[in-house]
Amino acid sequence: MEAILQNLSAISWQQVVMWIIGGILIFLAIKKDMEPTLLLPMGFGAILVNLPFSGAIGVDGALTTLYNAGIANELFPLILFIGIGAMIDFGPLLANPKLMIFGAAAQFGIFFTLCFASMFFQTNDAASIAIIGAADGPTSIVVAQKLQSNYIGAIMVAAYSYMALVPIIQPPVIKLLTTKKERKIRMEYAPKEVSKLTKILFPIVITLIAGITAPASVALVGFLMFGNLIRECGVLNSLSETAQKVLANLVTIFLGITIATQMQAENFLRAETLLILALGLLAFIFDTAGGVLFAKFINLFLKKKMNPMIGAAGISAFPMSGRVIHKMGLKEDPQNFLLMHTIAVNVSGQIASVIAGGLILNFFL
Repeated sequence: MEAILQNLSAISWQQVVMWIIGGILIFLAIKKDMEPTLLLPMGFGAILVNLPFSGAIGVDGALTTLYNAGIANELFPLILFIGIGAMIDFGPLLANPKLMIFGAAAQFGIFFTLCFASMFFQTNDAASIAIIGAADGPTSIVVAQKLQSNYIGAIMVAAYSYMALVPIIQPPVIKLLTTKKERKIRMEYAPKEVSKLTKILFPIVITLIAGITAPASVALVGFLMFGNLIRECGVLNSLSETAQKVLANLVTIFLGITIATQMQAENFLRAETLLILALGLLAFIFDTAGGVLFAKFINLFLKKKMNPMIGAAGISAFPMSGRVIHKMGLKEDPQNFLLMHTIAVNVSGQIASVIAGGLILNFFL
């Protein structure tokens, strides 16, 4: 009994706050089914590393070893990109390549936030914070690591949290910027045959282009495209299936629990962390707004209008954003099927966010 009272007396209010944060993440994962593979280990890990005497019983040491083995050397993000690449079907984008411009437009928030964050943080930290807007956790980790940001823990937590919160964050922004009439615009989908050779050449060509135009992005782009090449080559079907399911899920769990090493109360509950979370949300909102507003601008010159909501799918949160916007279209009009268009924009955003991360590194390394 005396030992229990001693343990209770060692608990600080900051640790209790982190337990609550961990509980919220677990609630979102289980009750709301928001990225449970990621949020559940993050939430449980946040509780675990903030228990009294967690260092004394070896928890901190074990998680720090995992962090050094998988995040400090960027191994987990790169391996995860193989799994993500294997999941992506670039067919809808290759059938309608003009939609790729929305992936570029939806990165506006990154560069806007970079300027704003520079008022509060050093340049390397500001650049690392801005990339949160890409809604691409692996890219955020790699950029923050390479730029040696002092706030990598908060950046990782913000990037992955906002990825999971796409269904909550994006709809209000989209509704604010569009009219009901615009949200009801139907877009016909005329499927075009994309040859197997085209699908095989695409990841190779994109890797070459990225290596020439943004060399710092070539590792991220290369691993993403290698995963896609495994999918499309047709001779590695079992490996492709393993990469999509077992590999991606396993690495995501490791990432989630390892990110929690950066959620210790004394390091996490600081004014800077709250500011980073706010700036990350700002970047996310402006990326969404940039895609929508760009689509509305393009509509000024088109006779056959596009549904401007698809522009918001240009962020990298694949496939959550594409699905969310498709569901918004169905809610406005049950016969409005936007999924193939939103997924095409969404996969272009996956490429654009990685290239944007590479450009940030080229500027500031």
